[in-house]
Amino acid sequence: MTVDMIKMSSKGQIVIPRGIRTEICASEGTMFAVVSGKDSIVLKKVAMPSKEELICELQKIAKEGAKRAEKLGIKETDVSGLVHKARKSK
Repeated sequence: MTVDMIKMSSKGQIVIPRGIRTEICASEGTMFAVVSGKDSIVLKKVAMPSKEELICELQKIAKEGAKRAEKLGIKETDVSGLVHKARKSK
């Protein structure tokens, strides 16, 4: 674990020191979740899936949805009516 001192700019920006960026393999575009506490801020590096991984996962979800719909006897033409009915019941 590395500890470094940094200073926030007038625009609220901070720079993550190079050594820490190297240690956690962060580069331009790396996404972070920001969590605040009473007097602390934690940055958690968030892994973003690649476009290919995302497409693959969405295809799996679509395939599972199609299986469930078939099992329940729901056709594609039924979807609009089911959505309308669900929205109306809220």
